[in-house]
Amino acid sequence: MPFDPKTLEPRLLLRVSVFVAMVTIALKSLAWWLTGSVGLLSDAMESFVNLASAAFALLMVKIAMQPADVEHPYGHHKAEYFSSGFEGLLILVAALGIIWAAVQRLFNPQGLEQLGLGLALSVVSSAINGALAWVMLQAARVNRSIAVEADARHLLTDVWTSAGVVVGVALVAVTGWLWLDAAVAIGVALNILREGAHLMWRSSQGLMDRALEPEVMAVVEKTLAQFAHPTIRFDHLSSRRSGQRRFIDLHMHMPASWTLGRAAALRTSVEQALMSAVPGLRATIQLLPSDVESHFDDEKDLL
Repeated sequence: MPFDPKTLEPRLLLRVSVFVAMVTIALKSLAWWLTGSVGLLSDAMESFVNLASAAFALLMVKIAMQPADVEHPYGHHKAEYFSSGFEGLLILVAALGIIWAAVQRLFNPQGLEQLGLGLALSVVSSAINGALAWVMLQAARVNRSIAVEADARHLLTDVWTSAGVVVGVALVAVTGWLWLDAAVAIGVALNILREGAHLMWRSSQGLMDRALEPEVMAVVEKTLAQFAHPTIRFDHLSSRRSGQRRFIDLHMHMPASWTLGRAAALRTSVEQALMSAVPGLRATIQLLPSDVESHFDDEKDLL
């Protein structure tokens, strides 16, 4: 049976992510204990971040799925952005901790032991993380869940981190250059610093009501074009994202001689067409006569 990401809802994936994080913590901590490698220690520390971020993401997704209420009439969908920002912050803290440990080891190098078994454990844990990350990215695109996407990208970062650590530790065994272990750990930390900053930036963009993606807006405009007519036009189109939800607001101009019932019926048809064309979309359309214009750029409206 082919893999269908639609069947994997965010909460299930994040529960699996929590479980996988606990498994990889055990494997990587054992690898560090066996070898004494600060590079493998940095890898294990990032797995603790995976656990904390997956648990927090699961909580935020549960909140985001709550229905709208009196205090939150537009729903709770933005809770997912807090998850992404929190995960980015945890990554930054972990990276700084890794750098601190690596610098200490750089000035006080130590020999490594049982590298074969330690590296094997790291490779196994990376393979598990990589498989889960691939599945989560596919599901995140379908479900439009930034919390799941953030967790998946963090897992991918963890995979690349582990790959770098394995190569670095293997080079230590071949060359005998103990300083390579600490250098690899610092390189890993710098890489995950970049990923953490990216996640926090994406979270901030979502909280600031970023516009819909260009490809989604192209679908919206194509749908509106189906209703265009010399007597009907659309303008003042604006959009925003809120977690899994997408919102657009626009004006629809039509002849002043139309009855309210006729105008409302056409508006309903346009709204239904838009929401069918773009999953998760909520459209708000204001009806205006053809000879009436609205102005949003007046100085008094900007105060």
